[in-house]
Amino acid sequence: MMFWLREETKDNERRTPLTPENAKKLIAQTGCTIHVGSSNERIFRDQDYQSVGCKIVPPESWRNAPEQDYILGLKELPEDNLPLPHNHIYFAHIFKGQEGAKGLFERFRSGGGKLFDLEFLMDENNRRVAAFGRWAGFVGAAMAVDRYYQKHAGTKHALPFKYFENKDLLIEYIREKQQKQNKHPKSIIIGAKGRCGSGAREALSMLGLESTNWDFEETQRGGPFQEILEHELFINTVLMMSKIPPFLDRETLDRGGNLEIISDVSCDPNSELNPIPLYDRLGSWERPFVPVTESEVEVLAVDNLPSVLPRESSEDFSNQLLPHLIMLGKQNHNALPVWKGALDIFEKISKDY
Repeated sequence: MMFWLREETKDNERRTPLTPENAKKLIAQTGCTIHVGSSNERIFRDQDYQSVGCKIVPPESWRNAPEQDYILGLKELPEDNLPLPHNHIYFAHIFKGQEGAKGLFERFRSGGGKLFDLEFLMDENNRRVAAFGRWAGFVGAAMAVDRYYQKHAGTKHALPFKYFENKDLLIEYIREKQQKQNKHPKSIIIGAKGRCGSGAREALSMLGLESTNWDFEETQRGGPFQEILEHELFINTVLMMSKIPPFLDRETLDRGGNLEIISDVSCDPNSELNPIPLYDRLGSWERPFVPVTESEVEVLAVDNLPSVLPRESSEDFSNQLLPHLIMLGKQNHNALPVWKGALDIFEKISKDY
């Protein structure tokens, strides 16, 4: 068995699904070989992997790996038209009609490869076995609060994102602005009981801010929800798997209210399942907030929020994923419900493309 930990090519992505510490455990418990694509951006150094027994290889070496090997990553593959013959494990973001889905399915089809999407590795209770949700929610809430204080200090355009070594340093960075202004914005979190919502609540709590916490019971009547406009900050942490009435639409927004910042942690503007149809493009680390046309409202629309805290989020995710990588290193994926289930979803949806 061989795993290839590929280097990430997405801008501002320093996370990894496999830390050096867990790579060491994977090798020890399965006898597998792990090739690591060299990267100066990854939060852990090449030497950290080499010291635990991994083989460091040049970037993009995974393309020439034996076809039965598993290519492990996080975010999107490099954009090209080359066939994909391997077993890929990563977040592909192609299962909800997103832009580029058809082309990627065609690449897998032409190469004969398989996709085990990290979003669809599920246990017997249909709960994801590994997720960055806590950290996405934490950063999404924190950066929404930060932008609120920026706006009220007269900063016209949001400051670019940057990395923080840990969550305490991120909170301290925001608290400095908070102490100068002594303002306490009201926030509403939709999806407050989930991993992502829990992370958002944690960040607000560390900043001494209370939140209105909504989940299924409060939203089952169907949106749009006028109550959102009673808050300065709206944090959406719901992972949509089917189309529902929007939480907030333009007609409701135009009625006026207190809303200034939307943090769309789920961030799927190009999907028909998007419950906040007020914007249609992603932000960037340089310009993380997207303006809502003819409105003072801004939307945080960054799809790799946990990378603001790359070390903590990588360690947490890797710890969740490791037991399942160990099982994969010992058995065929078809004998493992978590892995076979993800593959079944890929093969079922790929038929529609």
